[in-house]
Amino acid sequence: MSRALIVIPARMASERLPGKVLVDLKGKPMVQWVWEQASQAKLAQGVIIATDDDQVMDRVKGFGAKGMMTSPFHQSGTERVAEVASKLNFDLIVNLQGDEPLFSSVAIDQLIGTMLESETIQMASLRVEIQELDDYFNPNVVKVIVDNQDNAIYFSRHPIPYFRGREEQMEQWHKQGFRPPELSPPPYKHLGIYGFRSDFLNALVHLPPVPLEQAEKLEQLRALAWGFKIKVPETAYDSVSIDTLDDLIKVRGMLEEKE
Repeated sequence: MSRALIVIPARMASERLPGKVLVDLKGKPMVQWVWEQASQAKLAQGVIIATDDDQVMDRVKGFGAKGMMTSPFHQSGTERVAEVASKLNFDLIVNLQGDEPLFSSVAIDQLIGTMLESETIQMASLRVEIQELDDYFNPNVVKVIVDNQDNAIYFSRHPIPYFRGREEQMEQWHKQGFRPPELSPPPYKHLGIYGFRSDFLNALVHLPPVPLEQAEKLEQLRALAWGFKIKVPETAYDSVSIDTLDDLIKVRGMLEEKE
């Protein structure tokens, strides 16, 4: 039986919202929310927070999580996760981004389950149908299109697919607030989670970056550009990645509504 480890990369030097992993959400740092969700996943044998910051590590120890100090020179969360994976003996590695405080543990198990179904799957993620027009146009909401086997064709910050000649339906979406079924195939949001086989992850981070990856600022495009497949099944569980102050305000509002 393959053993799965969830790694949560947590760095302080975020460009758009510095220090966001420790921002307060109802009395707890954001990274603690992510860790608590990850800890509920039934198919994972471990959860660890990877950081390069002493302040983050102190907070991690404070709420009882396992943490690991990693190099300050990593260029991406994937590289940070790969360093942790190289030091521990797990077959499957899940990269759950540290700015996803509402990420469903059921969705995490769905991702791990997808990889357990077939050893041919080297890398996987999740997608959810876009319902809000603002999300379709928001460059911070990454879109993905897949083939008939749920393998990613492309990821983009731009609205994809483009609905040519569907101006009337697009206007209807804008006015009514929900997407008309004629706008098909539905656009999908890419969620902030990845699953890797450990040896594949190690190989991936040693491949040179590619122009597409640098243009979109999306590191998953490196795998596609080098010819590898990424399985991206659909899930019913959406999440909000906190990239900006507006995202933070939105999540705080959602947490208040849950009370």
